[in-house]
Order: sequence, then structure tokens, then C-alpha cells
Amino acid sequence: MAGVTDRPFRQLCKRLGAGLVVSEMLSSNPRVWDTEKSKQRMDHEGEEGVRSVQIAGSDPELMAQAAQFNVANGAQIVDINMGCPAKKVNKKLAGSALLQDPPLVEKIIQAVVKAVNVPVTLKIRTGWNVENRNGLLIAQIAQDNGIQSLAVHGRTKACMYKGNAEYDTIKAIKQAVSIPVVANGDITSAQKAKHVLEYTGADALMIGRGAQGHPWIFREILHYLQTGQVLAAPSIDEVSSVLLEHVANVHQFYGGIKGCRIARKHVGWYLAEHDQQKLFRIKFNAIEDAGQQLDELTMYFDKLAGEPVLSFVTELVSPAA
Repeated sequence: MAGVTDRPFRQLCKRLGAGLVVSEMLSSNPRVWDTEKSKQRMDHEGEEGVRSVQIAGSDPELMAQAAQFNVANGAQIVDINMGCPAKKVNKKLAGSALLQDPPLVEKIIQAVVKAVNVPVTLKIRTGWNVENRNGLLIAQIAQDNGIQSLAVHGRTKACMYKGNAEYDTIKAIKQAVSIPVVANGDITSAQKAKHVLEYTGADALMIGRGAQGHPWIFREILHYLQTGQVLAAPSIDEVSSVLLEHVANVHQFYGGIKGCRIARKHVGWYLAEHDQQKLFRIKFNAIEDAGQQLDELTMYFDKLAGEPVLSFVTELVSPAA
């Protein structure tokens, strides 16, 4: 979720019901800590609730230093990433690539836990490929070395994000350890959330891609778990209000052209259902002015509220003479 769960998005998700939000993945390499990208990832100004910061790397000493650095910067939980399958992370033997080396996993956990006086949590996948689902072994190492909570994505490193997440491994891990286990993977609705909780016996759920363009998923899950009733989908007015606020906050956080470009992916996710032919997004993605982006979105929703979606998006491409 690097590049997605920045401060504006975390604040929004927290407001809409997320119990805990976690920072974007931060490198353990101290040479990049002074870059603009890293400083923005470390920015938690105005955030409410417990501050959890995720770190990634493969050198135990550097990971320990990164943990100390982030705690000094206000982190109240340090989360170790051993779940990211991205090539640029795995080629440095970090993220889910670490699952191939349990002894190194243990050394990293030991170093980080020893280095800080705040809870240390861990995010993993079920293994590095379907023939080597060693999540149980990693979970036991985590518990034996002081990890306070374990999040498990129901895919292997090799699976990337293809196919469907499997929950049997998460269930087995939950039965094998006594620390809290958090289930993750393909949780995109309140009903699916309830199923995964009941099937795995997990203590909590982690939502990633399911919140992209739909930050209401947190309140929907809470409502369904508490009442058994499906919460009504957000109205067009609420989608408009939340999206405009989100985009404006992205503009303010990143500034200039960068803010406009980052806003594009969020707008694409929000409007995936309403703009299925992507006609509005083609037009929107060419805009590099913050004010114009907000104006176009306002006009889009004003029109959407009064006309069928297909009629409106066709007009955007072929306006009447």
C-alpha cells in the first residue's frame, strides 16, 4: 500500500471507522530518510489514535536503527514488513522475500524488539510459493521472539495479488499461536469480513485494496458485525463530499503537479463504478491544475446527480453543439 496509505488517506479511513491505520512502508536505509518521499511518509501531523509505522529491510542492525529512529519520531507501534511482494522490494531481499530465510527473519525480529520499548508487530504472507507455505514456522518464530501481533495475507510471495486469497493457512496459524492474528486478503465487503473472521478465528481484520476508492468499508464492516444488517451504500452526495475533501487534502499535502498526479489514482478508484467506460478519467488525468481538478469533479457530480451516468460521460467526450 506504499503510495496509497499516506497521511490524507489514513486520516480519512480512521474517521470512517478504521481501528488502527499504519504508515506507508519506510525503508531501513538511513540514506533515504532525508528525501522528500520519506519525509512525507513520516508525516503524521494531526493524526489521531495510536501511531503505527511500518519498516522494511533485510539487515537486522539497520532495521533496529530504523525502529529507534521512528520511535523517536513518535511511532507507538513498529510494524515489520515481511509481506510486500513487489519486485523492487524483494530484489533487496526485503518484504516477503525474507520468508525464504527463517534464520534471518529471527535475527531481524530479535534486533527490532530489543531496540525499542514499544510493541513490535509483523506482517507476513503464507510463504514464498504454494509449495513452501511456511507461515506456521514464521508465526512461531515471531511469537517466540516478542512479536505482539501478527498480520497474515492469504497469498504467497509468488502469488503476488493473483487468484484468490486462501484462509486455511491463516486459520492454522491462529490455532498454533497465542498472540493476536490479523487476517488479510480480498476482504472487500462486510459479508466477506464476517466470513473470514468466523472461518479463520482471527482476532482482527486488515483491509488494504478493499479500501481504495471505498473508505466506507470500515464503517460498513463494523455495522454488519454489530447488527447483522447491511449498511446502505453512501449516497452520491456523500461520495462527492468525501472525494472532493480527499483530493483537496492530497493537493495540500503534496502540492503542485505532484498532488494532481497522485490524486488521479484515487479518483479512478472512487469512480470505478460510476465511470465504467473511464471517459471522465481520461479527461481528468490530463489536468495538472489543482483548482481545475476540483472544479471538474464538482461539475461531474452535479451532473451525475441529475442525469444517468452513461448519458453524462458520453457528453463529456462528445458535447452537444
